[in-house]
Amino acid sequence: MIPYRDTLICRHTPWMTWTLIFLNTGVFVLTRLMPERAMHRLFQLHGLIPARYAHPDWARAAGLPTGDYTPFISNMFLHGSGWHILMNMWLLWIFGDNIEDRMGPVRFLAFYLLCGLTAGLLLVYGEGASTFPAIGASGAIAGVLGAFYFLYPYARIVIWVLFLPIFVEVPAIAFLGIWVIIQLYQATSALIATSADIDVSWLGHLGGFIAGMLSYRWFLRRERPA
Repeated sequence: MIPYRDTLICRHTPWMTWTLIFLNTGVFVLTRLMPERAMHRLFQLHGLIPARYAHPDWARAAGLPTGDYTPFISNMFLHGSGWHILMNMWLLWIFGDNIEDRMGPVRFLAFYLLCGLTAGLLLVYGEGASTFPAIGASGAIAGVLGAFYFLYPYARIVIWVLFLPIFVEVPAIAFLGIWVIIQLYQATSALIATSADIDVSWLGHLGGFIAGMLSYRWFLRRERPA
């Protein structure tokens, strides 16, 4: 099931949401234009590799500077495939405007980055042995979903039943509740897996969601009630 749209109406233009979508898409296009070797090196330097910070000796041997913490932010603007960025930007398009509507653009940006940063920290803590770069805005967007879960639990989400011309309205609390259950299952499976090659940072998704649902109240503007 893929969310098609929500039924909420925004009262303010979501400039920051549009800007984030534009920046992420622009960076993705630029990386696609790079030679493959240069692109992979970019992901190594600016993606978030947990072992780079959990095991500094390994990082130095791999030629990665251990004192550079910018990947905790830069990784949010890198995506590995067209499907990766399409799904992330689609979720940001659907849910981001409503959260920005309550926070305002500057506070929304701070909230977005905080959730992405928290997702990265939890990823380093939980998957410190991983030598693969984690990239993508998923952790930050998961924080947006966490805020939406509590701000608009009974908003209607129109769901497209994949491969079928069927659209169904469900409460946000049901859709996002199922999303959380999937993340918990995948994160638990990843932690007990024997392979270090984990394609999706499920733990980072959970970290972003938890950060979003715990911190969203700090960023709400009082003059913008529900």
